[in-house]
Amino acid sequence: MTVIPANSAAMSLPADAARRMVPGWVSAWLWSVAFLVILMVMVGGATRLTGSGLSITEWRPVSGAVPPLLEADWVAEFARYQASPQYHLLNAGIGLADFKSIFWWEWGHRQLGRFIGLVYAAGFLIGLARRAFPLGIGLRLAGMGLLLGFQGLIGWVMVASGLKAGMTAVEPVDLAAHLFFASLFLVTLVAMATRLGSPAQTGRMPGRATAHLPRLIVIMVLLQLVLGALVAGSHAGLIYNSWPSMDGRFVPPLQELFAGQPWWANFFENVTLIQLDHRLGAYLLVVLALWNAASWSKRGRDPKLGRLAQLLALLVLAQMGLGIVTLVFAVPLAAALGHQLLAMFVLIAAVRLATLARKPLIEAGPAAASPLAAHVATR
Repeated sequence: MTVIPANSAAMSLPADAARRMVPGWVSAWLWSVAFLVILMVMVGGATRLTGSGLSITEWRPVSGAVPPLLEADWVAEFARYQASPQYHLLNAGIGLADFKSIFWWEWGHRQLGRFIGLVYAAGFLIGLARRAFPLGIGLRLAGMGLLLGFQGLIGWVMVASGLKAGMTAVEPVDLAAHLFFASLFLVTLVAMATRLGSPAQTGRMPGRATAHLPRLIVIMVLLQLVLGALVAGSHAGLIYNSWPSMDGRFVPPLQELFAGQPWWANFFENVTLIQLDHRLGAYLLVVLALWNAASWSKRGRDPKLGRLAQLLALLVLAQMGLGIVTLVFAVPLAAALGHQLLAMFVLIAAVRLATLARKPLIEAGPAAASPLAAHVATR
């Protein structure tokens, strides 16, 4: 019988050992924040689609949590909105009652952002007080908190872009940045919660291509979210409302796709190219998801990961179908919000699979049943 040093056993399962050092409530807390982020994205989408995002013209992170309470407060808030370009160019003549309806959407969106910040900060501070995090995990969680704060700042930069002279909505690029950083924060939440809340996977080690496919899909989903935000912000979904062709053409001519100068600005400003890019990105994502599902479903691979890969492929197919419906019917509110919500679930499934695929794949057996069993080996 050969005795293996304890530090050797710890090195063999670093991810699983780190997971066992963190209380179970930490993973539940991260999943709760992830749910709130999804809700935030949905409320943000409704705020944009109802034209409410510019109804509050000041950024007051603390005092703005209290809405107008007296009639005089409402009159003052309405007066600030009446000084904005959107009021003069789009909503001139609306009354106080109509203003209140768009105000509450934007106030609710900002209030939910404040609540997410409080929930995240509370969980992090409680974990620090109880010494629930190893140093490495604590540093990662602190970095995620900074990302959340930066996302709030990006949100105000986005709103400020719509308050410039001649603007009736926010800049599409700023809207895309806002959604991208919200999605990136969601990625970190799901990845961390998955690593802390899931046991090590068992099964045959996948090939390099199979192991990297889920990460490529995550990147592709994030790119599609950015392209989708550009479509929404530039109202590119209100043109070429046919599929699979774009008004009889699968690909419009180059002189139409690159009509603007400089040529690279067309990727952000040319509505024809923006919609085409989003379509092509969807086709590529479907191919990757189906390839990924087939690769992870091969015999000998972990069956749970295979089922997750199949679920991801189904979600991607459903997302493309809902996107087609949204386009053909010229962006109805329910379809647009459903398309945005389903995108979040596609992202979650992709991140979970990518995270689990990176965890150590160990052979099932007595030595893997407990870290203590790895201290002793017989031959």
